[in-house]
Amino acid sequence: MNRRQFTSRLTLASMVGVLGMPIVFGEKLPKGYLPLGLQDQDPFKLFNKNKEMVVLNDNPWNMEAQAHLLDDEITPNKFMFIRNNGKIPTNINSKEWTLTFDGESVKQIKKYSLQELKSKFQQYTYQLTLECGGNGRSEFNPPAKGNQWTIGAVSSAEWTGVRLSDVLADVGIKPDAVYIGYHAADTHLSGDVTKEPISRGVPINKALQNETLLAFQMNGQDIPLAHGYPLRLVCGGWPASASGKWINRISVRNKVHDGAKMTGSSYRVPCEAVAPGEKVSDEDMCIIESMPVKSLITYPKTGGILNNERTLKIRGHAWAGELEVSKMEYSIDFGSTWKTCNLQKPVNRLAWQHFNASIDIRQPGYYEIWAKATDNQGRSQPMVLPGWNPKGYLNNACHRIAIKVV
Repeated sequence: MNRRQFTSRLTLASMVGVLGMPIVFGEKLPKGYLPLGLQDQDPFKLFNKNKEMVVLNDNPWNMEAQAHLLDDEITPNKFMFIRNNGKIPTNINSKEWTLTFDGESVKQIKKYSLQELKSKFQQYTYQLTLECGGNGRSEFNPPAKGNQWTIGAVSSAEWTGVRLSDVLADVGIKPDAVYIGYHAADTHLSGDVTKEPISRGVPINKALQNETLLAFQMNGQDIPLAHGYPLRLVCGGWPASASGKWINRISVRNKVHDGAKMTGSSYRVPCEAVAPGEKVSDEDMCIIESMPVKSLITYPKTGGILNNERTLKIRGHAWAGELEVSKMEYSIDFGSTWKTCNLQKPVNRLAWQHFNASIDIRQPGYYEIWAKATDNQGRSQPMVLPGWNPKGYLNNACHRIAIKVV
C-alpha cells in the first residue's frame, strides 16, 4: 500500500494522531476527503530542490542528486542530498533556541543561546564534504536494507559557525572524555517522543578538530530547514550521520556514545571481510569513521551524444575522508590503461577536490569513461564493488559514465 492509499483510509482519530493536533470542525469533514496537511507534498517546492533530484523516501524524507547536478565547485542547496531518520521539526524559534552541554565528562552543565554562540566565539567558514555512509548501496548484492542510494548522496557546501573545540573549552571537559554525542529536535517516526530517531557522535579528537563546527549558515545564508536550521554539527570527511541536524544538546561522554544508530549494524561494518550475505555479530562490527577515497564525473552527463567531436572534456570532484586525494585518473578502455587528470588542491582540509581532463576520441562509437582517485596514503578506488557488508556502506567503486560519439 502506498502512502496516498494509506492516508486515504485514516479515521478522524488517526488523522489527528498524524497531524499531532485536533482538527477543528473535524466532524464536518466530507466523506473521503483527505486534509491538505496529510496530502502528498511536493518535495521540490518544499525543500527548494531541483526537479531532477531523485526522491527515495517520503517518510522520512530522503532524496539524492544525479551526478551531473553536482557539477558546481560548491554545492548549492538545490542539489544537496537530504538524509533523514525521523520527522523534520516544525515551529522552530531561533530566538529561543538553546544548546546544552552535559554528560559524564563535562565539568559543568552549560547552556548557550544561538545568539551567545554567535557573539561569544569567533566564527569560521570551511567548505566541508558530507557523504551518506550508504551512498552507492543500490549496487550491493545481495541487496542491503535501507534507502537505495546510487551516487548522489554527497555534497561539499560552505559551512559557517563556531568551532566545537572553542565551546568545549568554555564548558570545560574532564580528562576522561573520549566521545561526544549529539541530541536533536527531530522526532521519531512512530510519534513516540521518548525515542530519538538518531543520536550519533564522534571521538573527542574528531570533535576537537578545527573544522568541526557548530554551524548556523550554509553557503552564506541561514541553513535550510531540511539541512539542520537553526544549528547543525558538521564533521566533514566522516559519514554525514555524524553531522547532527537541529541539535539542541551535546553530551560529552567517558565512553563511546551509545545513542540511537550507534549500535548493531547502523553505520558499522565488519571489522574483517565477510562473505556476501553472511551474518555478523555486533562484537565483530566496527564504527565507520573516515570515509574512503572516491570520485565523481559531473560533466558530461552520462548518456550524452557527441556529434563530430574528437576531443571530450571531462570534469568532476574527488575526496578521501580525512585524507587528501593525491592522484586522479581516467580510463576509456574499461580499466586496461589509465591516464592522469589535472587535479586541484582542496580549498581547505576536508573539502573535495576538482579534476578535469581532455580525452582524444579516435573513432565514432560507444565509450565508457571510468574515474579513479588515489589518496595520499596510496589507496585507490576499486574497479569493482568493495567488500560486502550487511547495510551496504562505503561503496567507493570507480564511477563510470557512458558516451556515444557519432
